[in-house]
Amino acid sequence: MEILFEDSEILVCVKPAGLLSQADANGGQSMLSLLTAHTGNEVYPVHRLDKETGGVMVYAKTADAAAALSGEIAEHRVTKEYLAVVYGCPEEVGIMRDLLFKDSTRNKSYVVSRMRRGVKTAELQYRRLKEDTLDGSAVSLVLIRLATGRTHQIRVQFSHRKMPLVGDRKYGARDGVAALQLWSYRLTFAHPKTKETLTFSRPPQSDIMNLLLGKIQNGKN
Repeated sequence: MEILFEDSEILVCVKPAGLLSQADANGGQSMLSLLTAHTGNEVYPVHRLDKETGGVMVYAKTADAAAALSGEIAEHRVTKEYLAVVYGCPEEVGIMRDLLFKDSTRNKSYVVSRMRRGVKTAELQYRRLKEDTLDGSAVSLVLIRLATGRTHQIRVQFSHRKMPLVGDRKYGARDGVAALQLWSYRLTFAHPKTKETLTFSRPPQSDIMNLLLGKIQNGKN
């Protein structure tokens, strides 16, 4: 377990891909249970990552800190940035706006054409960092900034535009890549007590992403 920052109010950590952010109805180990064991006290979740997604997360250590952070998230004052590898080649920069409906029975979200009960707006901004090929298919490394935090938002919005994430067979990828290529790369928020702006980032735990990042740093086409 990797802890990036900890004080009396918050705990910033790196969640491994494949681990739940907090326990589901089946119980079992989660990031929350590991942190509770680490601190010996109650820890409060304030946001989530999909089980398949790893990366930087913040948890609260007090109820007041949880309320403050939850308020920041609700007011879109927390900046969440992700790295993803998608099939195809999106425009160099762009904004995606959609209406999303979550089917809870299938644990899957869909883009829909009109507002109705259960539908929420979803928006993200992205920048294409690198184009390459993977097993003969064109892929792109993109940096994404979420304006909203809907279930599977990044995955379904790119898939809807025929650019599913590599390794995401739930949303249309047809490959043999074992891991979903999505990573919570950077998180920026105000400390709930001091109000200091804090930023935490962590390189992805993905050979595919790190290979593409390395080509950018080395100036390779």
